[in-house]
Amino acid sequence: MLCACAATPAGESAANADAAAQSTPPVAMSMRAPDPLLDQALAGAWRSPENVARDVHRHPRETLTFFGIETGRTVVEITPGGGWYAEILAPWLRTGYVAAIPDPMAYPEDRRDYPARAKAGLDTLFASKPEQYGDARVVAYDPAAPVFGPAGSADAVLTFRNVHNWRSAGIAGAMFKGFFDVLKPGGVLGVVEHRAAGDVADEDRSGYVGQDQVIALAEAAGFRLDEASEINANPRDTRDHPNGVWTLPPTNRHDAEDRQQYQAIGESDRMTLRFIKP
Repeated sequence: MLCACAATPAGESAANADAAAQSTPPVAMSMRAPDPLLDQALAGAWRSPENVARDVHRHPRETLTFFGIETGRTVVEITPGGGWYAEILAPWLRTGYVAAIPDPMAYPEDRRDYPARAKAGLDTLFASKPEQYGDARVVAYDPAAPVFGPAGSADAVLTFRNVHNWRSAGIAGAMFKGFFDVLKPGGVLGVVEHRAAGDVADEDRSGYVGQDQVIALAEAAGFRLDEASEINANPRDTRDHPNGVWTLPPTNRHDAEDRQQYQAIGESDRMTLRFIKP
């Protein structure tokens, strides 16, 4: 339950996509010009073909432009998981990219295996192509009292599909406080998360979270919602899958005979939120 979408799901029923559309009206993306070096990173030969194939679902160009990420900024990515966004951000931002990962030693000995494997995987990725990843910085944090760098040192904090894990682990409030502390005044918190049709219980294991719940977490930490976008929306996602978001691509935790059904849906419906530290 440490990396994006790493939790073990249990099926939860949810309202249909029409209800979600009614409760969360679309908001248009701000007109921003993408950084030219972002396009170079997206076209980089170092990106794995499997990751490139998911651009159509994850919309990295539009998402990072919406968050206002630019060359020369210090950007902290929280829990990069397998490094999908790290493949783009680290070669682009160079020394400005910080990967914040859970410190395995902050856990009891019997719970260190997963964070240790996650750290090893990211270390292996960065070591495999030093020309692209050699300037990336890695910060290990204690999830119970997270510190992601010196106070007021970052221009942006980004998190992709992690909030559901933090809520179920009871650390979401501490994480958002840590984001607030590491950002400069005027800094951006960018959140992408699987979107439920409405509020869900803390112990929900579907992988989905209510958009209002994420906004409440950020505002409680001191952030102001600057804008929401439908960049990563998917109205085909009904959210009532037997294994939650993990039923859908790319995890595809479903019976083989149901493959066509879930491939037709595609990846989950996701909120995309930009917050500002006043």
